[in-house]
Amino acid sequence: MVQSVLEATGLQMEYVHPRTGRSVVAIDKFDMVVDPQQFVTIVGPSGCGKSTFLKIANGLLTPTEGEITIHGEDVSRAPRNRGAVFQDASLLPWFTVLHNAAYGLQCQGVSKDEALERALPVLEMVGLKGFEDVYPHELSGGMQQRVNVARALAVDPEILLMDEPFAALDAQTRELMQRELLEIWGQSNKTVLFVTHQIDEAVYLSDRVIVMSARPGRLIADITVDIPRPRDLRVKRDPRFVELVGQVWDLLHSPGESLLDRELLNDND
Repeated sequence: MVQSVLEATGLQMEYVHPRTGRSVVAIDKFDMVVDPQQFVTIVGPSGCGKSTFLKIANGLLTPTEGEITIHGEDVSRAPRNRGAVFQDASLLPWFTVLHNAAYGLQCQGVSKDEALERALPVLEMVGLKGFEDVYPHELSGGMQQRVNVARALAVDPEILLMDEPFAALDAQTRELMQRELLEIWGQSNKTVLFVTHQIDEAVYLSDRVIVMSARPGRLIADITVDIPRPRDLRVKRDPRFVELVGQVWDLLHSPGESLLDRELLNDND
């Protein structure tokens, strides 16, 4: 029996506005299990708690109720085996590509020389060999996000948490980055938890698609993507792919989900 990497049980997250005292439940009664080396994507309306869930999984927020465990240990006490990639690459402009990729290692106490040495093969993995001495402002948006991914991978995390990392990219670059992410994932054997507003992106990338309701975020469905790997972008024209996209679409349009954000329908980031 495969032991899960990450498990959420009875998760609830409630926010209280500091001025008005009004409480808002972002996530309610949420359960999920992620197995080793799975690529799992969460979709749902804006404000349903997708990003909040990632922050709890990353140990940045403490849930009001319930827990997230990593290999059975509460995330607040589990080893720091997670890497995070966000929509904004947040690269240090005075650092080169190589130094940005090595920065996470240095924050963990790794010596500068060792960090740079360990970052080099990761840059090659994400397709940035030859750009080690370039500065962020000299890169396209897609290349900046590759550096962001390299920085997260350089620390060799078991779990990669990705919060809409391609949302700021144009449609063509976004599709290319989706394909490249699958290649990187195939090489690195990481467990990935990915958040997106784009349904076809979720189906293309994932082993499973988790569908959340409008706030408070609850689990609507856990859909297995039974499309063989490896996948290239042409699979988006496959009838089974179209069927799965339609299935997620229908779930997000079910009665009670009228708050669906139109971003789910269009690639208009």
